[in-house]
Amino acid sequence: MRIWELFQMAMSTIRSNPLRTILTMLGVIIGVASVITLVSIGQGTSKAIEKQYEGLGTNLLTVNLMGNGRATQLNYDEFMTLEGTAGISSIAPTMTQNSSIKFDRTTESYNVIGTNDRYLELQKGKMASGRFLAQADLDFRNHVAVIGSEVAAKFFGKEDPIDEEINVKGYMYTIIGVLQTKGSNTSGTSLDSSVLVPLPTMSRDFKLGNIRTAYVEASSGDLVSRAQLAVEAYLYQKFKSTTGYNILNSSELISARQTASSTLTNQLVAVAAISLLVGGIGIMNIMLVTVSERTREIGIRKSIGAKRRNILLQFLVEATLISGMGGLIGLVVGIALSLAWPYINPSQETSLSINVGLYAFLFSALVGVIFGLYPANKASKLKPIDALRYD
Repeated sequence: MRIWELFQMAMSTIRSNPLRTILTMLGVIIGVASVITLVSIGQGTSKAIEKQYEGLGTNLLTVNLMGNGRATQLNYDEFMTLEGTAGISSIAPTMTQNSSIKFDRTTESYNVIGTNDRYLELQKGKMASGRFLAQADLDFRNHVAVIGSEVAAKFFGKEDPIDEEINVKGYMYTIIGVLQTKGSNTSGTSLDSSVLVPLPTMSRDFKLGNIRTAYVEASSGDLVSRAQLAVEAYLYQKFKSTTGYNILNSSELISARQTASSTLTNQLVAVAAISLLVGGIGIMNIMLVTVSERTREIGIRKSIGAKRRNILLQFLVEATLISGMGGLIGLVVGIALSLAWPYINPSQETSLSINVGLYAFLFSALVGVIFGLYPANKASKLKPIDALRYD
């Protein structure tokens, strides 16, 4: 018997029981759709992580000081002594505090970041208008500020904010520049909703202590390890301890986050794959019922010359077709959900993978073969005389 004839017989049987066929496919549909959707969400998360850090490169170190007391803190000059040594090209110490910003009758809370003239380059930011902080602003403790795009839009709309004055915690700062929209940096702080001022000015006005965070840039990606060792040695020399601080390597941080995302995605996919197995069990159960219902048909076919392999292939093709159709529907549903998910949850990106969809579909067809084999084999072993006597 030709495959096309087997296919036509299988389609005829499927069309005769549409509701039962759809319910049988349901487990496979859910399994395939879940695998595709979860993988696309996982890959979207990984790409979002890459995008968040791609502007920073892989040669940036973030130094966080967590100790209490002067023995475990550094001032601006102590940090800057490392610049130009051991492969370190640039350092941007920072102080950050959430504060109320006022302009005219509008008041809003934003992050105020005290830093130096290197910060913009280290964060790979760009100016939309005006200029960034200069060394002279730090030396003379000028009351100048560079604002993010969200801050500019909130207070000034489409008007030019350059040379306007804003009230930052009771002190008037003159706006000298506006940043281009960028997004979050490595610490999760959004530059778009930040106000950047000279660090010495902020330290004096806000009455802050020593520095807690600094960004250190190595001269190249190859010198990151050397720069990190130099920073660790310097901090150990200052603090006489390996505690109270940590150093985050941007490339290691990217790798760690991607690994965590990949692990979580794999676990979710494994759970979704269970739906495929459950669907396979459902197919096997329905095929066993089908064999029982068509026992007399099997007996008639065998009595007029049908061979065992013909019966085996007939039921195997039927099981595979049910599973494959379920996989195809699940593929369409999974793609639709992946495309719709960013609209449902705007903060979550998705990334469709053709290979994953193909593998999920092929696996669903394989499930039909595996779980359809037992019922098909049982049908092929029926003796004609016993089958004809079955009522």
